Amino acid sequence: MHPELDIQDLWDAARVAAYLGVPKQTLYAWRHTGNGPKGFRVGKHLRWHPHTVVEWTLALEHDQ
Repeated sequence: MHPELDIQDLWDAARVAAYLGVPKQTLYAWRHTGNGPKGFRVGKHLRWHPHTVVEWTLALEHDQ
């Protein structure tokens, strides 16, 4: 495990949705269709690395 990473640094769906300004259901729909920032499961819980979410938003901005 990387010493600079901490499980507390991972974002849950509520945090990602708040950051993106979308409802959690939109985030779940994006995940179901393969859109949106790539998350992963920790047990039964979805989590995202903050840098993955930020990079995803920057890619959207770049594509426009």
